[in-house]
Amino acid sequence: MANQRRVKMVAKQIRRELSEMLLRDKNLQYAVLPEASLGADRYLSSLTTISDVEVSGDLQVVKVYVSVFGDERGREVAIAGLKSKAKYVRSELGRRMKLRLTPEIRFIEDESLERGSRVIAILDRLKNERESAAGHDAELSEPSNKSDNGDLGNDDPDEGIIYVK
Repeated sequence: MANQRRVKMVAKQIRRELSEMLLRDKNLQYAVLPEASLGADRYLSSLTTISDVEVSGDLQVVKVYVSVFGDERGREVAIAGLKSKAKYVRSELGRRMKLRLTPEIRFIEDESLERGSRVIAILDRLKNERESAAGHDAELSEPSNKSDNGDLGNDDPDEGIIYVK
């Protein structure tokens, strides 16, 4: 069992090296995006990022969480390409890092960022619907508020409370 500090440092270094490999290594780029070998713009079809790296306590297994932004086909191709190049990535990491044993690499698709962006989009849509409904309700109830004494707008439960520091 390795020291927790060492495990974190190894995970950070592996993440840095894998990110560098995704940016610079043509072998890995063509595996993630095969159209790039044909001359297609690699930035337009999908974006692959390393979202997290988990290293086991004995430094034998590394789980690399990868998020791919793009269409469904691009996501499947990128994950399959990374999984097919796992041995190549392991050998490259072994050359770049000074470890006694190079850990086994497992690529796992991370959908948390995509799920988060969908949740934010839904919340924005609900906010816009609520604002439009409130604006529509305010237009309908405006004439009736003029006849009231204006006491309906005071829904603050803390209105009569005085706070002392």
